Amino acid sequence: MKALILVDLQNDFLPTGALPVPRGDEVIVVANRVMPRFPLIVATQDWHPANHGSFAANHPGRKPGELAELGGLPQVMWPVHCVAHTNGAEFAPGLDTRHLAEVVPKGTDPAMDSYSGFFDNGHRKATGLGDYLRAHSVTDVYMLGLATDYCVKATALDARQLGFATHLVLDGCRGVELAPGDIDRAVAEMRAAGVRVLGSDEVPAAN
Repeated sequence: MKALILVDLQNDFLPTGALPVPRGDEVIVVANRVMPRFPLIVATQDWHPANHGSFAANHPGRKPGELAELGGLPQVMWPVHCVAHTNGAEFAPGLDTRHLAEVVPKGTDPAMDSYSGFFDNGHRKATGLGDYLRAHSVTDVYMLGLATDYCVKATALDARQLGFATHLVLDGCRGVELAPGDIDRAVAEMRAAGVRVLGSDEVPAAN
C-alpha cells in the first residue's frame, strides 16, 4: 500500500510565520490536490517546548542561522517556532486536514532536534511513524512539505533507510536555502539515496 506524508505544513513555516519558508504557502494547494489519491495520509508536526535547545533565543549571544551544537551534534540555531499549543504550530489554513489518519509530533525533546518524521537527529528515539506505516502494510511513501533542505530531506532519507520505496513530490516542496544551492544539493542527496523525484501530476491515482 502507498501512503502520503505531509511534512510540517504549519503556520510558522509560511511566509508570514516565525521561520518563513519562501513561497511555502504554495505547497498547500498541491497537498490538497494529491491527497484524494492516497488511502493513507500522515502529517508530521513540529511540536517544540518553549525551552527547545535549537532556539537561538535560548542561547545568549546566539543568532538565528548560526551553527552551534545540540545533543553532541551540529545544530543550526533557529528562531523560536512551532511551540506546542501555539498558533504557529497549527496546520496551515486551507490544508484539508479531514483526510489525515495520523499526526506525528516531533521535536518534543528540548535536548535534541528532530528534522525527520521518523527519528530525532541523533537517531536515538523513534517517533513511531515507521511502526505505524508498517502496521498498515505500507510499502511506498510519497512526501511533500517544508522544508526541502531540512525536514523533508531528513524524512525521505530515513524512509529509504527503513526500506520504504520513497517518492518526493518536488512541486509540493519549498526550501529554506540558508546557503545558495542548499535545495539543489538536498534533492541530489535524496536522489543518490534512491528517492524517486516526481511532479504532482505523476502521482498515480488511488487504487
